[in-house]
Order: sequence, then structure tokens, then C-alpha cells
Amino acid sequence: MDREVQAEYRTRQRNRRWLVASGLLLALIAGIYGVRSTLESSIEGSRIRTAPVSVGDVENTLTATGEVIPAYEQIMTSPIRASIKRVLLTTGTPVEPGKAILELDKSLTQIEYEKMQDQLELKRNGIDQLRMKLNKNLYDAEISDKIKSLNINKLRADIEDSRRLQKVGGGTREDITRAENALKIAELEKQQLENDLTYNRQSMGASLRETELGAQIESKNLKELDHKLKRADIVADRKGVLTWVNENIGSSVNEGEMLAKVADLGSFRVDGSCSDIYADQVKVGLPVILKINDTTLRGQITQVKPAISNGIVKFVIQLDNAESTLLRPNMKVDVFVVTDRSTRTLRVANGPAFTGKRKQYVYVREGNKAYRREVEIGRSNFDFVEIKSGLKEGDRVILTDLNQYQHLEEISIKP
Repeated sequence: MDREVQAEYRTRQRNRRWLVASGLLLALIAGIYGVRSTLESSIEGSRIRTAPVSVGDVENTLTATGEVIPAYEQIMTSPIRASIKRVLLTTGTPVEPGKAILELDKSLTQIEYEKMQDQLELKRNGIDQLRMKLNKNLYDAEISDKIKSLNINKLRADIEDSRRLQKVGGGTREDITRAENALKIAELEKQQLENDLTYNRQSMGASLRETELGAQIESKNLKELDHKLKRADIVADRKGVLTWVNENIGSSVNEGEMLAKVADLGSFRVDGSCSDIYADQVKVGLPVILKINDTTLRGQITQVKPAISNGIVKFVIQLDNAESTLLRPNMKVDVFVVTDRSTRTLRVANGPAFTGKRKQYVYVREGNKAYRREVEIGRSNFDFVEIKSGLKEGDRVILTDLNQYQHLEEISIKP
């Protein structure tokens, strides 16, 4: 049998439904208000930076890095194996041409030099002995040839005597044949001697030439060592500043090891480098802009290194003002290589608002409002961005990054 629901229970149920409906309504109102607040976002004027659109030149640049190097730097190396005996100047000292920087212990090399002198004298003495020996052999061969000639003449006379004796019956045919054979043998021996004589003359010249060439090599080696010994006096070739010196007194140095650096700090160049992505754009003759703090210097590329190492292209920059007081050795600088240029075009100062895309949105300030505009970007550098379309001269572009507001058509600007 059904029972009637109590009035108190029905009241509680009705109140619960009213509370749920009220909560949902309040949540909906809060959501609408939140969306409206988002759509009507504003920003404080002190937080934004603007720049006007103007007409001017824009240089398209690619970013690189650079290191300031003295335009002239002499690297002094050890010409011999030696040890450092004394350091006469310290790093940072100005030097004049002929000024001694450090002294090497050359005693071992000096002993080697004297040893080579003795070897050269032995070689020259050997040449004299060889020449006398060859001359004696040649003289002996010539005397033997003359003796053989006289012997041949005697044999010819013997043949004639044998023939006369045969006619008068005092000799036989065998005697004549024997004399003729002796003459032929003597003539062949003479030919052999003359051939030996010719060979001796030629071999004598060749042997002497070979020995003399050996002596010439020894002499050149001696001159080379003498030159190295003279260069072992480490002195400056021209005016400059001593930027580095090996101060390890007593330490051994090998031939070719660096001992000191002297640089002309009155003039500089820059060694630049950039990614090989730009290898086809970096060319000799391109203008270059250097940024040193808030100062810019200009120059041009004078040399592009042919080899690419570890994905890096290296090049040399000649500065228009190579004597600038801002430059210091080994200073790192920002380098911008100018690859193209637009003249008399719309431009605006570069800033975080520009993301590098060809087409993007920016905000233009008009009074207390900022309106979104789609613009087309052209060339750009660290100072300016070229505006192809979307803006006109005089527009004030907000340079501050407003990425979080990019969905809004307009933004209110609080005073």
C-alpha cells in the first residue's frame, strides 16, 4: 500500500535542485566573464616599446663570429734543438728592431757545427787524394800506351828484316808469319790500352764529380747550420709589442718550437667564421659590419679560406678603421656579413616582435589601442627589418614580444 511522501522531504529535494541550478548558473556567468575579460585584454604602456615605420636603406646580413688579430704578428721559433738560457724581456714589453728577447744555450749545436767543419775538410782532402791517384793512373796508362807504340814499331821492323832475310835465303816463311802475328797481338793490346785510357779519363771526371758533389752537400749543410746558429739569437725584426714569450728557463726546446710572439698593436684585422650553410654566400669583397658593444665598425672580406673544417667556413676581414682604440688582441666580436641591400624602402627597428618569418602578425599602436596587422617581411639585419606590405610610413609598431596576445585583434593599452 503506497504512502504519501512527507512535505519536509519534498522541500529538501526542491531546495537541493535550486542550489545545483544556482551553482551552474554562477559558473556559467564566471566563464562568460572570464572569456570576455580575455577578449578585452589590456597591457600597461610602460611594458611595451614602439618604433616608427620610416623610409631608408636595409642591408640583409648573415650572422657570424670574429676574433680580433693583430694585422702583423711575428711568431719566433727555435731554429735548433737547445735549452732556454735567459729570458731578457717580459710579456707586454715594447720592442724595437734588433732587440734581443731571449738567449738560447747553443753549445751542443756549436759542437755539431765544428764536427761538420772537420768532416768537410776530410772530404776535401779526400778529393785531393783521389785526384792525385787518378792522375797517376792516367799517367801510367799513357806511358804504357807509348811503350806499346814503340813495341809495335819494333815489330814492324822485325817483319821487314824477316822478309829481307827470306829473299837472300837467310830466313823462312814461318819467321815472317811469327813476326806478323806478334805485330797483330801488339796492335790489339794497344787498342785495349787506348780504350782503357779513354775509360780512365771519363771515369776520373765522374769520380771526381761525385766526390765534389758530396763535398758541396756537406758545405751546404754546414752553411745551413751556420744560418740556424745565427738565427738562434732571438731578436725582434720590427717594432711591436711582445705578446708572449716562453719563460721556462732551462727547459729544452725542439727545432720549430714557438719561443715568442711580437705583434704590431697599432693595426688589427678580424678572422671571421660562420656555418657552412652560408658557404655559397660568403665571398671576397662583401661588406662586413662589426658590433663592439654599442659601436659598429665596417670592413670587407679580403680572403675566404678554401677548406671547410667541422662545418665552419673561415674568412679574413680587413677593417676600414684598423687602428680603432676599441680593438684588442683576441677580442671576440659579432660579425654581420652584408649579402644584399635595399634602398629607399619601408623599414622599422628590429626587435623581439619579429620572428624571422616572411609573413607574420605585429601590433600597431594608435593612441590607447594596439591593432593586429599582418605584414610581409623582406630583408633584415640587427638594426632594421624591411616591410614589404601591411604597414605605412609613420605607423608605430610595437617591438615588444606580444606572442601571448596573438589571438586578439586589438589590445587596450593602459596609461
